[in-house]
Amino acid sequence: GVKSCTRIDGLDAIKEPGTGLVIWHRTLTQEFKEWLKQLTPSNLPHLRILVAPSNVRSALEPIFNENGLSRGAMQGLMIDDITNLASVFSRITKSKRVDIRLEHIKHDSCWRFHIDNVETRLLTTYLGATTEWVNPRYAEQAIKEQKNFSGPLEHLTSNDVAIFKGKNAALDNGIVHRSPPIKGSGQSRLFLCLNVHSEVSPDPWDKV
Repeated sequence: GVKSCTRIDGLDAIKEPGTGLVIWHRTLTQEFKEWLKQLTPSNLPHLRILVAPSNVRSALEPIFNENGLSRGAMQGLMIDDITNLASVFSRITKSKRVDIRLEHIKHDSCWRFHIDNVETRLLTTYLGATTEWVNPRYAEQAIKEQKNFSGPLEHLTSNDVAIFKGKNAALDNGIVHRSPPIKGSGQSRLFLCLNVHSEVSPDPWDKV
């Protein structure tokens, strides 16, 4: 139920029956990673928009500028990356618009082991600790034991892109995972999550 790939088009494997998680192992430039590390917490963006992939740049640029993210190549690289991921997610899920959450997290967010109440979700962590997950054979144990879970714990590596199936995926049980507990550690995370349009999505940024 878990697959990995080295190219972005490998994420399409999530559409295969019995596949609950696909991880794209990728690298981002060292210059980009250093730029992220040097940003002050107040400059880390925190946003949620519902937008067509073709309009991601127009939506994000003013928000990033207001946050104090310096204009230039590195800001452009982040916007291009989010645009690219939104385009792939839109194609895989056949959704016209993508619900984009880019979150600056400095507390315990979704620390409990759970299965997302969605059909499909894409996520990546640009900065800080990455998402933790368990092999399907340990799913029931992890949900039952929570903080006392003693089984093997997997985690994405830095900059990995993961696409999950959730509870709403037909004939699939989804992947049990959680956000890494960081409360009291002084750490920050910059976390990207993509979903299809749902009743909890904001109004479309680009509605006519």
